[in-house]
Amino acid sequence: MSRETEKITMLHGAGGTVMHDLVKNYVVKYFGGIGNAEVPLEAMDDAAVVGDVVLKSDSHAVKPIFFPGGDIGRIAISGTVNDISCLGAQPYALACGLVLEEGLPISDLERILVSMRQTCIEADVGIVTGDTKVVERGSLGGCIMNVSGIGRRTPALDSNLQVVRKYRSLPTRWLLDSNLVAGDKIILLGTIADHGLAVLSAQQGLTFGSHILSDVKPLNRMIQRFLGEVGGTVAIKDPTRGGVADALNEWAEKSRVGILIQEDRVPIRQDVQTACEMLGLDPLEVGNEGKVLIGVVPEMAEQALAFLKQTPEGKDAQIIGEATAQFKGVAMQTLVGGKRIIARPVGDPVPRIC
Repeated sequence: MSRETEKITMLHGAGGTVMHDLVKNYVVKYFGGIGNAEVPLEAMDDAAVVGDVVLKSDSHAVKPIFFPGGDIGRIAISGTVNDISCLGAQPYALACGLVLEEGLPISDLERILVSMRQTCIEADVGIVTGDTKVVERGSLGGCIMNVSGIGRRTPALDSNLQVVRKYRSLPTRWLLDSNLVAGDKIILLGTIADHGLAVLSAQQGLTFGSHILSDVKPLNRMIQRFLGEVGGTVAIKDPTRGGVADALNEWAEKSRVGILIQEDRVPIRQDVQTACEMLGLDPLEVGNEGKVLIGVVPEMAEQALAFLKQTPEGKDAQIIGEATAQFKGVAMQTLVGGKRIIARPVGDPVPRIC
C-alpha cells in the first residue's frame, strides 16, 4: 500500500509495533530534535524531562467509559501520574481537557468527576487548569479526555541512584528505558491482564465465572517510598497497551540487552488465565493500568521484592527474570523446559483499553 492511500486503523492506537512505528516515523520525524530537553521526544520514554521538570500528556478514549473496577476518569488520572512516576519523579500538578459528547447524562459526567477527585486525593496531586469542549451526538461514545501533568525531582530518586552507583555507573539522572544492563533483575509488581479482561467484559458483555476487576490505580506514592527506602532501581515501566510483552521488548531494544523471564514466576489470576485461554489471548500482550515492571541491580533485588510484598500494590510481586547479554530481544523459559520468543505484539488484542 502506498503512503498516499494508507489510512489510520485501530492498531495505530493499540500499543505494539504499529503504534510505535507511527510515532517514530511520523510524530518524531517532525518534532524530534526541536527544543532543549534532557529526556527528549525522540527518546520515546514514558515522559519527557525539561529543566528538571518531568512533563507528560496522556489522552484516554476507553470504551465503555465505565467498566468493572474503574472508569475513564480514574484511568486518565492514574495513567498520567504513573507515567511521571516511572521516571522517578513526583507528580506536582495536572491539567485536564474534557471532550464531551452531546447527550451525555450530567449524572454520568458527575460520576466521572467524583472518581477523578478521589484518584487525585489518592495520588496527592490536583487538577489546576483545563478545557472543555462538546461535540455532536454519536461521535465519541460518551466522552474522551486528556490529562497532562508535571512532576518534580525528589530526594527519594537521588537516594535511589546513590545506591545504584555503589554497584555500577549510570549515565543518567532519571529512570529510563535504556538503563538496563546484563544481570539486572526484573520485578513485576503483581498479576497481569486484569485491566484488559475487565474492559473486554464490559465491551462484549462477557462473564468469566468470576468478577474480574481492573487494577487501575495511581502508584506514585508507593514508588516514591520504594525508591527512598530501598534503592537500586534503574528503570520502571508500566505495561499498559501491549502489556508486559510490549514493555519488555521496549526495554530490550533501548537498553540493547536480552531479557529472559520465567513462565512460572509471572503472576496471573487463575480466572484471568482461564478467560485468556478461552478467548485465545496471550495475557502477556493484554494491557494493565495498576502494575509496573521494575529493573533493579541484582544486589538489591531480594530486598526490593521484600519491600514491595509488604505494600498493598505489590503483595503479588515477583522477580520474573533478568537482563542478559546472551541474546537480543525477549524470551521466556517455559514450564515444559523450552524457550519461547516473546515478540513485540502488533497491538493490544483489546481495543479502546485506555
